[in-house]
Amino acid sequence: MVYLDNAATTKPSSECLKIYNEINAERYFNPSASYSISFNLFKEINDIRCNFIKYLNGNATADKFIFTSGATESNNIAIFGSCLNKQKKYLFSMGEHPSVYNCACELKNKGYIVEFIPLQNNGQIDYEKFESMCDENVCFVSTMLVNNETGAVNDLKRIRTIIDKKTRNCVFHVDAVQGFGKIKFSVSEAKVSLCSISSHKICGIKGIGGLYISQNTKIKNVNFGGGQEFGYRSGTVNAAAIFSFNESAKIAFNYIDESLKKVTELKKYLVEKLSKINNLRIVSNNICSPYIVSIVLEGNRGETVMRYLDSKGIYVSTGSACSSSKIGNRILEAMGYNKKQVMGAIRVSFNKDNIFEDIDLLIENLNQYIKEINT
Repeated sequence: MVYLDNAATTKPSSECLKIYNEINAERYFNPSASYSISFNLFKEINDIRCNFIKYLNGNATADKFIFTSGATESNNIAIFGSCLNKQKKYLFSMGEHPSVYNCACELKNKGYIVEFIPLQNNGQIDYEKFESMCDENVCFVSTMLVNNETGAVNDLKRIRTIIDKKTRNCVFHVDAVQGFGKIKFSVSEAKVSLCSISSHKICGIKGIGGLYISQNTKIKNVNFGGGQEFGYRSGTVNAAAIFSFNESAKIAFNYIDESLKKVTELKKYLVEKLSKINNLRIVSNNICSPYIVSIVLEGNRGETVMRYLDSKGIYVSTGSACSSSKIGNRILEAMGYNKKQVMGAIRVSFNKDNIFEDIDLLIENLNQYIKEINT
C-alpha cells in the first residue's frame, strides 16, 4: 500500500495508541469527580493544556486552551461563539475548509454581514483586496494557516497588520490544522485570537482536537451542560484522547525540523517527476507547505485518476475528504482555474513516513494511466 492522502488523515503512531489504551484501562475515571485520583488526573490535563499553548507559542499563564472533538467543532465554537453583533462585518477567506466556509454561509443565512476574501492565483488570500474590504465595521476575520487543498501558506502577521491598521477589537481566527506540528508559527507574533488544531493530522487518534483562546478574547458558549472546558464545551472530559493527543504533539514538535526537511525533499522529487508529464499542471508552488501537492491533469477527471490509482494500491484524493460529495473545486476555482481544469485535480499529501519509492510507484502508475487512456 502507498498512502499519499495524509492531509485527510494520518496513521496513528504506536505511542499514541499505547497511551490511549493505558488511560482507558487504568485511569478511566471522570476528571471532574471530587476524589483524589480524579483530581490528580484533572491537574495533569491542565498541565497538558499549557503544553499546547506553548506549542502554539502563546502565553501559558494567561491564555486558554480547550479540548474538543476535532477541528470542525473547534471552528464552530470559534465562529458561532464570536458572532455577537449582526451590525458588524465578518470576513472569511474563500480558501477555507468546509468546517469554516459552511459556518460562514450559515451566518449569512441568519442575517449576518458576511463577505469572502478572494484568493490570489498562488492560493494565498489577496492581501490588497483584503485591506480594501477591511474597515472599522469588521469585527471578525478567519483565514487558514495552510490550505488543505493546495498547501498555500497565508502570512498571518501580514493579515494581522492589516486588521490592526483598519479596525479595532477584531477577533482573528486561524484554522491551523494543516500547519500545527508541521511548520513553525506563533499565535503571539501574529496576535491570533482563536486557533483550531486537530490530532489526527499529526499521527494522533481521531475524535480529539483543540481551540486556543487568547487572554483578551471573549466568546460565548454555544452548548450547555456541566461547565467543563471553562464552560465553552460542556461534557465529560475525554482524558484518554487528551493524553494521546499530547503524545502526538510532543513527537511532532520533537521532530518538526527533521520531518520538514524530509518532506521537502519528497516534494522536490515529486515535482521533478511530474514536470515531465504532458498536460499536467502543478498547482502547489514555493509558498506552499511541502506536505501538500495539488496537481491538475488537464483533459482528465480527477475522480477517474484516483480510482485507477486506488486499483493499484496507491491512495491519493481529489480534495478535502470533508466534502467528498462535492462537484468541482471551490478553492481552485477561486484561484482562477476553470471548471474543466478543476475536474482533473488530484491531491498528494505526505508525512514523515513516506519514502521516495512511494513517489516512483505513483509516477509509474500515472504514466501507465495516461498511456492506457490514449491507446
